[in-house]
Amino acid sequence: MVINLSEQHSLVSNWISELRDADLQTDRMRFRRNLERIAEAIGYEISKGLPWVEKEVQTPLGIHTSKVLEQQPVLATILRAGLPMHNGLLNFFDKADNAFISAYRKHHRDGTFNIELEYLSCPSIENRILIISDPMLATGASLVKTIAAIKDEGIPAQIHIVCAIASSIGIEYIYREAGDTVNIWCGDIDEELTAKGYIVPGLGDAGDLAFGSKTQL
Repeated sequence: MVINLSEQHSLVSNWISELRDADLQTDRMRFRRNLERIAEAIGYEISKGLPWVEKEVQTPLGIHTSKVLEQQPVLATILRAGLPMHNGLLNFFDKADNAFISAYRKHHRDGTFNIELEYLSCPSIENRILIISDPMLATGASLVKTIAAIKDEGIPAQIHIVCAIASSIGIEYIYREAGDTVNIWCGDIDEELTAKGYIVPGLGDAGDLAFGSKTQL
């Protein structure tokens, strides 16, 4: 299932527009906050489909039967670009367990690249709800490799991918390699990738725009 929030929510479309705007991208705090807000909106939408249980709550004047989450999800993110969206999800799922993955593109002289995964810190996710955030779902290769690595810690009951912008090619690759039970939540979908695997029109390098430029690996 793919959910494109720009088709439903005008505020998400507004934040995506600001993320894309080259004139506004120089404001790193605004860029990070927009990623965070998109993740908050998506987190709220995800919560509507999560399992709930009834719980009796003692108020000052009586007892109320409330609906609460049956279990907290595991929030995972790909360093470093995913940190703002991870924070947005954590604002809503504030009792969640967390997982962190270091995955990056290792570029070669011929213009190709492969995904290197160097670090994984993850709780057991056996039969739990897994929510992975990464601002840009471009080729889908890093997310497929991340999902495979995390599954070594257990098989989740649900997998949700949260991103700001996804490419149609990347979405197809996720479903081909990771299975069609993955739910992809995005702020918008672009159709084109460059030869180097960047989304067009996209927004550029989300990690650099959020945290500053880096040397090429």
